[in-house]
Amino acid sequence: MSSLAVKEKTTFRLVFFGAAGVGKTALIQRFLQDRFEHKYKRTVEELHYREYDIDGAKIRIEIMDTSGSYSFPAMRKLCILNSDAFALVYAIDDPESFVEVQRMREEILELKGEKFTPITVVGNKVDLENQRLLATGEIMSMVELDWNASFVEASAKSSENVMGVFKELLQQVNLPSRLSPALRRRRETLPKDSVGIRKKPPMKKTNSCILS
Repeated sequence: MSSLAVKEKTTFRLVFFGAAGVGKTALIQRFLQDRFEHKYKRTVEELHYREYDIDGAKIRIEIMDTSGSYSFPAMRKLCILNSDAFALVYAIDDPESFVEVQRMREEILELKGEKFTPITVVGNKVDLENQRLLATGEIMSMVELDWNASFVEASAKSSENVMGVFKELLQQVNLPSRLSPALRRRRETLPKDSVGIRKKPPMKKTNSCILS
């Protein structure tokens, strides 16, 4: 191999955006810890991570959980510019939350300025099917055909298809063959010190969403 070969990327950041209360934190907690908190708690900003030893290489997956209020536009801009894939989450019983998904997509595309930006649109809370106000078919058609993005419906509460959300995100950053089996075995194979969380103090702007 040429000495000029580019070093393979080993850290990937996945960011969850969406309106307040749509279940971004709940999806991440269900995936990482297989638990669901019934009481809503406002998120400021949290960075979770997991490290995998895949074929002798350490792969670090960072998952950024963001606030639905977006108090600091400059920090959000840095977060978008320094991240690899995006989950845009809405609640199937809240049409306004999908309007926020549309707005966030436009902002991401404008800032990234790339031909293909890895985006997965997530319709959360399918356990509330009897309260659904957003039709699956219409949104899926828009997301997959018009936006050229991935679409997944899930429920953090019931755990339905939560793994599918993360599988789509990883596929979009070209990691399925190496990480999908590891994700299924994540609790059995990961040492305790390979899982972490870093919370951002509410008033410290220096801990912004910048890749370390």
